[in-house]
Amino acid sequence: MTPFRTIGIIGGNGWLGRAIGHALLDAGLIEPSGLTLSCRAGTSATFADRPQVAWTADNQELVRRSQVVIVSVRPEQFPAISIDARDRLVISVMAGVSMETLLARTGSDRVVRALPNAAAEIGRSYTPWFCSDAVSFDDKALVQALFESCGAADEVGMQAAIDYLTALSGSGPAFPALLAEAMLGHARAHGLPETIARRAVAGVVCDASQLLAKPGASPGETVRTFMEYRGTTDAGLRAMQDAGFTKAVHAGLSAAAAKAVSMAEAQAGKDRK
Repeated sequence: MTPFRTIGIIGGNGWLGRAIGHALLDAGLIEPSGLTLSCRAGTSATFADRPQVAWTADNQELVRRSQVVIVSVRPEQFPAISIDARDRLVISVMAGVSMETLLARTGSDRVVRALPNAAAEIGRSYTPWFCSDAVSFDDKALVQALFESCGAADEVGMQAAIDYLTALSGSGPAFPALLAEAMLGHARAHGLPETIARRAVAGVVCDASQLLAKPGASPGETVRTFMEYRGTTDAGLRAMQDAGFTKAVHAGLSAAAAKAVSMAEAQAGKDRK
């Protein structure tokens, strides 16, 4: 596979568009002169260290310059974007915008729905992606390489899987951040100095959890191993389970997945009118 020649990112000044652009450049998948970014202001200091990167306030000009067009704006901003991207590979990183809507509104039949998360900024995103029937084998290889520059990626065979993974992995650091905030609150309530509390919580949420990334690691087996000791960790885990921890997590994921579906349905309804 050869590196990309020209890529455009609509919303290149946003946190995700910016992260993807830097990841592509850092991985050598594109030369700075082959990257075009758009934002309302038409330029940004975000890529000041790479002056060859082109900026425009005209999204259709970005399409004209690009073989691959990445749409990285908030879902509610997408209806205001009008582009004709026929003969282009279009990649959406928007939650809750269906394949049908993307095909209709971009004019392309080669469309990919992808859901990276905020960890793309540090090269640790997990990105599932789903494509239309017209996306070629070579297109798929390019998409996989693109998102592997931001972390790990998998093609999924159903659009419903993307809607569900919007909830599970698309939320990125938000769910572990909620756990960390709860732990911090408890530590503060017990009088720990702020610096110590933050270091202790980071040691659990950010560092110790890396054990789960080891080959063959099993979350369930890890829980069972600690519970078998019948010590402090066992006591804590049992209290969390008794308080409805698993039920709360399932409820949160279900609510997020339902929101993704409702967003897509609402947008499709507007397009039909």
